[in-house]
Amino acid sequence: MYNNGKMKFWRAFNFVLLLAGSLFMIAPLFWMISISLKTMEEIYRGEFTFIPEDIQFSNFTDIFTVAPFGTYFINTAVITVIVVLANVFVNAYIAYGFAKIEFKGRGPLFIIVLSTMMLPGFITLIPQYVIFAKLGLVNTYYPLILPALFGSAFNIFLLRQFFKGVPNSMIEAAKMEGANHFQIFFKIALPMIKPALFTVAIFSFNGVWNDFLGPLLYLNDESLYTLQLGLQVFKEQSNTQWNYLMAGSLLVLLPVIVLFFFFQRYFIEGSNILGNTDEK
Repeated sequence: MYNNGKMKFWRAFNFVLLLAGSLFMIAPLFWMISISLKTMEEIYRGEFTFIPEDIQFSNFTDIFTVAPFGTYFINTAVITVIVVLANVFVNAYIAYGFAKIEFKGRGPLFIIVLSTMMLPGFITLIPQYVIFAKLGLVNTYYPLILPALFGSAFNIFLLRQFFKGVPNSMIEAAKMEGANHFQIFFKIALPMIKPALFTVAIFSFNGVWNDFLGPLLYLNDESLYTLQLGLQVFKEQSNTQWNYLMAGSLLVLLPVIVLFFFFQRYFIEGSNILGNTDEK
């Protein structure tokens, strides 16, 4: 009885602790929602109230008239779709080669790929900008898309771990049936690592959708702005339209939440499998 009561106490304690931590983490989100539904007069009053006096749902529609928010959304969606698809398939194909194709220098080459993870992105920022400027690609989407076509060390490593779990016997059997590596890759290997592909897609989507530095660096024409740059329209030098800024931020955040909600099973499954995968 004593042990049973002690166990119940610790379960209740853990529940309360997790609940308190959850409320602490989502409090900024509730505050953002509150600000997005307020008028500017109520905001500048400086009163700490979660429930607005006069709820303004029109703030979510007004942002499309105050700024070309629809254009920003389309621009961001186009870049995101292309980069996510490129990240998934390019990294998967490179990872498949490192995991299942024997070639001379595979080990040293893979170490070189992994070593690039030790380079902070800011080190390559200026050289990369100079290259795109010399090519005349500044103020276009190419600098935001082309890097995804050359692979990512982290994604290659992650997908390689999953490909190493694909039985070699299946690949050898497919070769005996006359299949080449392209067919094996698309028809056998990819379907078997679906959780990893969704994990890479979620990471890529989150990174591209919320990217601010890249568009800020390469895009000068307002018609090419992405959502992260478009939100800055509501921040003026002498006055910030906090209600519009928070409403726009919520709309930007919504696709990320929806994506994770629907694909969290694959993300968690992929993380668990990666944690249990032994390096060979």
